[in-house]
Amino acid sequence: MRKIRVLVACGAGIATSTVVTQKVEELFKNNGIQADVEQIKISQAASKQDSADMLISTTVLPQEYRIPAIKAMSFLTGIGTEETENEIIETAKQIG
Repeated sequence: MRKIRVLVACGAGIATSTVVTQKVEELFKNNGIQADVEQIKISQAASKQDSADMLISTTVLPQEYRIPAIKAMSFLTGIGTEETENEIIETAKQIG
């Protein structure tokens, strides 16, 4: 499996994306998935999607993207976390 490039976005690219970035990096490590994870503002996602494989967001997605985009509010609420983790892992495996 090749190393994948993942964007983690929130509204401002600071608070919630920091929390989710740490959880996503740990999730990938625990599942043997090599990934470069970049924390961004959601407004940057469209311009960065061509150099990424996946987008994980804690905010509303303002548009459609050419890469898989996963909503990860569950990492903040604690509700549905396992389903989100499974979706991220399965998407990563399909990419890699």
